[in-house]
Amino acid sequence: MNTSDIRAALITGGSGGIGKAVAERLAADGYAVAVHYSGNKDKAEAVAAAITDEGGRAIAVGGDVADEAAMTAAFTTAESAFGGLDVIVNAAGIMILSPIATADLADVDRMHRTNIRGTFVVCKLAANRVRPGGAIINVSTSVTRTKLPSYGAYAASKAAVEGLGLILARELRGRDITVNTVAPGPTATPLFLEGKSEELIDQLASMNPMERLGTPEDIAETVAFLAGPARWVNGQTIFANGGMA
Repeated sequence: MNTSDIRAALITGGSGGIGKAVAERLAADGYAVAVHYSGNKDKAEAVAAAITDEGGRAIAVGGDVADEAAMTAAFTTAESAFGGLDVIVNAAGIMILSPIATADLADVDRMHRTNIRGTFVVCKLAANRVRPGGAIINVSTSVTRTKLPSYGAYAASKAAVEGLGLILARELRGRDITVNTVAPGPTATPLFLEGKSEELIDQLASMNPMERLGTPEDIAETVAFLAGPARWVNGQTIFANGGMA
């Protein structure tokens, strides 16, 4: 098979959590995948190796998502390996919780650098390099709707991600590239579970009528839909949260 015949994806934050599940799902759907990492090279290489062992095509690519030069190099590496890129999934993100009144602004700046600037950098590159018929998929959060206390700075960063996607979809008029955002509800990832008591986890799980936490695979299923068959879904935020408000 020629590299030009391969449909290829780059997943930021692909070494764990939702990003890992997305990489595995897209690989199962036949995509060649670039598993991006920032600080977890070994984990990203393990994800890529597992996909390759299952008969797929995968590589690990590194870089700070907020560094345009580093991410330009990551895009170039993926394009060289696969012949081009069709799908970009912005799954990299950090979450630091605190009431707004007592928030550490250094933490806010660090979170917004990754979640806002990082998504912006990757979207900027994707807008110039994704092939026709492709898709750009960002990851937000259902907290932009549920308005839970202590999530103020995080929700602000993800509201910015939603706004970015809405406008980029319209700026890419005529390119046959869709731009959508997936907004997960509480999902059982290390990022979400860290520092939470069992009581709080149970409370959050009960907020949707399915009465459970989402899984990374639940979110990956929505991403896979937007990456491939959902060509008439564009400029939208999809709330994948089991029916949470």
